[in-house]
Amino acid sequence: MILRSSLAPRAHPVSRSTDTLPKTKRHSPMTSLSHAKFDPARAQEYAEQARIGLAGYDACHELSACILSAARSGRQGQRVLVVGAGGTAGEITTTARLEPSWSFVAVDPSEPMLALAQSQVDDAGLGERVAFVCDEVAALPPEPTFDAALMIGVLHHIPESRDKARLLGDVACRLAPGGSLVLASNYRAYDSEPLLQAAWANRWRLHGASEDEVRAKLGRIKTGAVPPESEDAVVAILVEAGFTVPERFFSSLFWGAWHARRATSAAS
Repeated sequence: MILRSSLAPRAHPVSRSTDTLPKTKRHSPMTSLSHAKFDPARAQEYAEQARIGLAGYDACHELSACILSAARSGRQGQRVLVVGAGGTAGEITTTARLEPSWSFVAVDPSEPMLALAQSQVDDAGLGERVAFVCDEVAALPPEPTFDAALMIGVLHHIPESRDKARLLGDVACRLAPGGSLVLASNYRAYDSEPLLQAAWANRWRLHGASEDEVRAKLGRIKTGAVPPESEDAVVAILVEAGFTVPERFFSSLFWGAWHARRATSAAS
């Protein structure tokens, strides 16, 4: 586990104690999937390919930070849970730049992906504001100690709808009532939108991929992810998990990003 700072409830930036951090790894669909998909080689590929695969990658991260800041109405000292934080850490570094008093707990069950994120955070000089936990959200204390959460690029990697709802429920019960969630994910079955899929392939062609490479990339995506089947399905799974009806603020081919709030009572 990559551990830095305490997860005990705090109104101020987290301390250096590790007494309340989860000590054991729990096995869940999210954990096993992340270990299988995001080994060291895949982690490096993710860092290189993210901006090709998602047209508007940086814009989505910037708008996610802007939406979260606006939703929290300029409140100081907010504590943010970052779910599936491994990778480029763009959601952390961008939000931290906009809100210098906020602190973050970054959770991911994949050590290679989380190590990649930690290196990005350290390079940005933000290490003292971020706690890294190599585990799943369910390993955190089940208390509403967070003011907001970011969950970007995670949901479509979880195959079963019930497991998607379970993860979102785990997030909801750790948010204070009215707390904000920014969720970004692919949605719609890939084969249901042939025009979007063809445009997606052209993204890689624009960046020099051969036809064999394009087929391989699309093949990995289509066999390795199960997006919610529609925007209505995204809404339903959020409401089931204990959130309000979300508002979409970003869209790019199959990708969407939404803001929702933790309802007065979250799903158990």
